[in-house]
Amino acid sequence: MRIFITGATGFIGGRLAQRLAEDGHKLHALIRSPHKTAHLQHANIRLFKGELSDVKSIDAAIAGCQAAFHLAAYAKTWSRDPGLFHRINVEGTVNVFEAAQRAGVQRVVFTSTGGTLNPSDDGQPSDEDTPRALPYFNDYERTKAVAEEKAREYTRNGLPVVMVNPTRVYGPGLVAESAAMTKIIRLYNRGRWRIIPGDGSRYGNYVFIDDVVQAHILALQRGTPGQRYIAGGENATYDDFFEKLKKVSGKNYAMLHLGYPLLRAATYIQYGALRLVGKPPLITPEWIKKYLHHWAVSSHKAQQELGYTITPLEAGIAKTLEWIEQSDSVQK
Repeated sequence: MRIFITGATGFIGGRLAQRLAEDGHKLHALIRSPHKTAHLQHANIRLFKGELSDVKSIDAAIAGCQAAFHLAAYAKTWSRDPGLFHRINVEGTVNVFEAAQRAGVQRVVFTSTGGTLNPSDDGQPSDEDTPRALPYFNDYERTKAVAEEKAREYTRNGLPVVMVNPTRVYGPGLVAESAAMTKIIRLYNRGRWRIIPGDGSRYGNYVFIDDVVQAHILALQRGTPGQRYIAGGENATYDDFFEKLKKVSGKNYAMLHLGYPLLRAATYIQYGALRLVGKPPLITPEWIKKYLHHWAVSSHKAQQELGYTITPLEAGIAKTLEWIEQSDSVQK
């Protein structure tokens, strides 16, 4: 199959592009930064220079494709130009949908985020149908939610769009901004991460990168247009996560529980200082507010409808650590 893909220079998109190419599909990858394409050097991957704001470049790249994966997004914690979130995540997505319609693409898989789901503060894991009870915490989530509505709208108008909502993704691959959990695992392995947010009791959902790739491929093959599918993994508290990391790594570092008031104060200080010099903060006060909540989810729908399977957290951490240690040894 000939497949159009955006976001192939990112964490998830890069891994997906490699898998699709290895499976024999012919890929047309829309690339904004040619210097980030070393991992895309494959006979089945053809690179097209362009961006989501350039309709002509999208049309050129998508021509002749039967399917499309749209993963490119503006996923940063902050921007000096907040309008970028809407221009890339909403307007750029509409540009892809419009181009897909013009090209006669048979199906589009759109990558959203677990951040558009509802918190699980009531003790029950959220799923695709749990109504959102709280405002969104940041521009990324807000614009991705709008893009999901666009996906439903285009599906109603004849373009089959299936949505995938990954949670906290970790694993081997490009250590991009969206690979925060992989960065934390690497830092812990080097003895440079000793913090557990709050009292460690907040739940999150941690998904191995290859499971997310699997979810995208299954969504293309079996997903219902207009529906979203949570590409999730194992629900675990922060304490659970770091206990598993200690066990698998064999490195029993002393950890510090950093209370949320102190976290917020530190965040405001670095946020204000970095904004003055125009640099993106590591985390914003809005993101701290988000992690005051529980984010357990259920991937039952993807398992039942798509045949999606989940890698246990310990097994995924083990694979990630093996890759990190191999990568670190090569870099020495």
